[in-house]
Amino acid sequence: MAFEFRRVSAAFLMAALAVALAACTSTETASTAGANRADVYPDITAIVSAETQQMSDEEAASYSARLTALANRRRSGAISEAEYRRQLAELQALRDSHGQTTLSQIEKTK
Repeated sequence: MAFEFRRVSAAFLMAALAVALAACTSTETASTAGANRADVYPDITAIVSAETQQMSDEEAASYSARLTALANRRRSGAISEAEYRRQLAELQALRDSHGQTTLSQIEKTK
């Protein structure tokens, strides 16, 4: 009985080994079936630039000055609450539409 058990387990071991080897060979052929990367390397020395011009420091300072002046005029009472809200809504609309406007400019240049 023990002898038969050893023969059966040896047969199972050989079958498992054959299945494992078959799986390894099929995986190797499947992994090379993808993109052909022979002689193609990315150019990491290329200069990367933005799609559009970025906001300059002067433009950022200008927008910041407009917001600060608007807040100061509101605080001092130089403008009404309604005028403050109108100008603030105008600046917020500029903020909200800026992304879509920039995207459309990028898409036109492509």
